[in-house]
Amino acid sequence: MGIRAFFKLVEIQTKVASMIPFLFGTLYALFRFQQFNGYHFALMLASLLTFDMATTAINNYYDYKKAIKKNGFGYEQHNAIVRYNLKEPVVVSVIIVLLLTAVGAGIALFLSTGWLILLLGGLSFAVGILYSFGPIPISRMPLGELFSGLFMGFVILFISAWIHAEGGHLAVLDLQGGVLSLQVNLPEVLLLLVVSLPAILGIANIMLANNICDMDEDMENKRYTLPVYIGFRPSLKLFRILYCLAYLDLVALLLMKVHPVLILLVFVTLVPVYKKSALFTAHPSKEKTFVIAVQNFVLMNLARIAALGVAVAWTSQSLF
Repeated sequence: MGIRAFFKLVEIQTKVASMIPFLFGTLYALFRFQQFNGYHFALMLASLLTFDMATTAINNYYDYKKAIKKNGFGYEQHNAIVRYNLKEPVVVSVIIVLLLTAVGAGIALFLSTGWLILLLGGLSFAVGILYSFGPIPISRMPLGELFSGLFMGFVILFISAWIHAEGGHLAVLDLQGGVLSLQVNLPEVLLLLVVSLPAILGIANIMLANNICDMDEDMENKRYTLPVYIGFRPSLKLFRILYCLAYLDLVALLLMKVHPVLILLVFVTLVPVYKKSALFTAHPSKEKTFVIAVQNFVLMNLARIAALGVAVAWTSQSLF
C-alpha cells in the first residue's frame, strides 16, 4: 500500500480533530498546574494518533463491506479501498498493526500513570471501535455527532491534561484491597468541560458536515445518521447554531475573567468562520466544501491554543 493510499484510508487530514484537543490539554496542564511529562506526552501521542487512524480505516472498510451501491455519489473517489483498488487482507493488516500500536502505547501509559487511564482509555477504545463496527455502529445512528464531540473534544482533552497533572488536580481512581474509589475535583473538571466546549462543538460539526454531504448515499445504504432523521435544512441550521454556541461559550469564559486580550485574539476568527460556514450551507459537498468544517475547527481552536501558549510563555497571570 502506497503512502497516498494509506493517508486516504485513514483520512489523515481529519486527525486534527484529535490532535488539537490533545495539544490544548497539554498546554492547559502547563498553564493551570505548571506540569509537563514528556514520556506521558509521547505515549499518549502514539496511542491516540494510531487509534484515530485505525478507527477511520475501520469505518472506511466497514462502509466498503456494507455498501449496497458502490458507485455514484462520488463513492469511487472518497472511499480509499475503491479508489486505490486496495486488497482486503492488506487493509485488515494495516488496521491490526495500528490497533496493536495504539493498545501497546496505551498499556504503557496506564502502567506509568494509574487506573483512571485504563478506565477512560478502555472506554474510549470501546466507543472508537463501536463507532464503526458492530451490528449497529454509532456512525450509522443519529448519535455520531454527540459521541465524537464528547469523546474527542472533552475526554481527549481531559486525559491529555490529567497525564501531566499527576491526577490529583482533576481526579483520582484508586484500587486497594479490592475496593475501587474515585475522587473528583468537581470545580476543576467542570471548568475543563466549559473550556473544552468549542472543541466539542467544532468536532460535532465536522461529523455533522460529513453526514450532511453523505445524506443521499447514507439513505441508499441504510445509514440512519442525524441529518437523515432531522432533514437537510434543519441539519444546515444546526450546523450554524453549533458555531454560535461555541462563541457564546467563549463569552462565558470572558465573564469568568479570562484574560480579555487573549479572548479577543480568538474572537478575530468569528468573521472567517461565519463566511466559510455560509459557503458550506449554500453548497454542501464532500469534494468541495466539507473541508470548511475542518478548517473552521482548526482556525478557532488553533487561535485558542495560540492564546493559551502566549499565556504559558509570557505571563503568570491566571487565565481562569
